[in-house]
Amino acid sequence: MEQLSKHKCVSIIVPTFNGSKRIGRCLEALLSQAAKMNVEILVVNDGSTDNTADVVSRYSGIRLISQANAGPAAARNLGVQEAKGEIVLFTDDDCVPMPDWLRAMLAPFDDAQVVGAKGVYRTHQKRLAARFVQIEYEDRYHLMAGLDTIDFVDTYSAAFRRERFMEMSGYDTSFLVAAEDIELSYRMSAHGWKMKFIPSAIVYHTHPDTFWSYLKKKYKFAFWRMLAVRKNPSKGIKDSHTPQIMKLQLLLAPALVLAVGMDIAARPPISISLLVVAVFLLSTLPFTWRALRRDFAVGLLAPLVLAGRSVAQLLGVARGLVYARSRPVKVPAGSSQIT
Repeated sequence: MEQLSKHKCVSIIVPTFNGSKRIGRCLEALLSQAAKMNVEILVVNDGSTDNTADVVSRYSGIRLISQANAGPAAARNLGVQEAKGEIVLFTDDDCVPMPDWLRAMLAPFDDAQVVGAKGVYRTHQKRLAARFVQIEYEDRYHLMAGLDTIDFVDTYSAAFRRERFMEMSGYDTSFLVAAEDIELSYRMSAHGWKMKFIPSAIVYHTHPDTFWSYLKKKYKFAFWRMLAVRKNPSKGIKDSHTPQIMKLQLLLAPALVLAVGMDIAARPPISISLLVVAVFLLSTLPFTWRALRRDFAVGLLAPLVLAGRSVAQLLGVARGLVYARSRPVKVPAGSSQIT
């Protein structure tokens, strides 16, 4: 067998729930890369109620593991427990890794100090909302490019040293549908462990294709991220993935409500509401300019979509804070705060 870097065995883990219609393309892409190499592919069927297991069984060379539905964090943890590899990689059942994805993801681990690595999303979609999402992702990648280490490894294109992953007790299964990957990354970062951003490790993905579905996703991720920040509070100040300007934009809705009230009550010579809107628009200029250069239609809509995003995220943050405070949550190994 051809050797992949210096590692004796590598495991790729794909969790799936009712993924029968999408997982085939993912597995075909992975099998073509794993051929003649010491790589195992594990699919963890998270209690699917469709024919996902039958679809996966058609592909030789895939280990199918099944569990009662417990969420993607539990599915990934089970995959790591069953894995034989020194390095474990994750991708999602709706992702299609490019032919050199595996090599690109493994390359950083030739450095013994590297514990984790993350790749990038791309999409072939033509709808306006999906094009906006892609540019938004690329804006985040711009932040991480050139950093010696990152603290944000998303599961759509992730790799870890299995030993270190197990030392952290894996993903926190109290995160039912999102942000478990962020929380684990934060814990690893708190240990001073080195994680790398690999822009050449590409997976193609289906982004939200309507702005409504995009805003619902932003709400959901903001909600669950509050739990990650609660356990790792220093990351609420700054991480390697989140533009700082986004935190200012979260204040748009409450600031505008307050400004309207002041305009009505005090009738100032200059509208405070217009000043708030002007400040917000100024905050969107860097992203809008980059979007205009990439996709003129997306750039024109960017300020409006960013305004909607700020409201969706604010609602998610508010509800997430209430949820985090009202319920005791498990704190896995390596968290920077015990709750």
